[in-house]
Amino acid sequence: MNHDVLKLENQICFPIYACAREVVKKYKPFLDEIDLTYTQYIAMMVLWEHKRVGVKDLGEHLYLDSGTLTPLLKRLEAKGLVQRERSKEDERAVNITITEMGEKLKEKAKTIPAQMGKCIPLSLEEAETLYALLYKLLGRMDRGDEA
Repeated sequence: MNHDVLKLENQICFPIYACAREVVKKYKPFLDEIDLTYTQYIAMMVLWEHKRVGVKDLGEHLYLDSGTLTPLLKRLEAKGLVQRERSKEDERAVNITITEMGEKLKEKAKTIPAQMGKCIPLSLEEAETLYALLYKLLGRMDRGDEA
């Protein structure tokens, strides 16, 4: 048996995981200023774009299940940023609508991408390459493609 396959440094998952944690850590001070967690922030990004979305669709956008989304959305609703309501067409489905207060928060959040850009030590070309590769990987994994 090749013991090298179990070395942490030989796992592609580890640098992806570690970088994701480090990037989220860099977001924290900026998100603290607008009182959002990273997961709440990405949910709000979808809502700023779409204004109204079903929980199922939101989960697909964010690669999160309803068990993760439900408490997150309850917190956003308690902050007055979103409104949850059962679909009139299908009572099992829940729709999320951004509130006026949620829209106003968008103005405060607009500076975050530029601030984060200063925290990521990559050239524009490197960042674009990484972005393309990660979305390529994500798309293939989502479809269940093999290498």
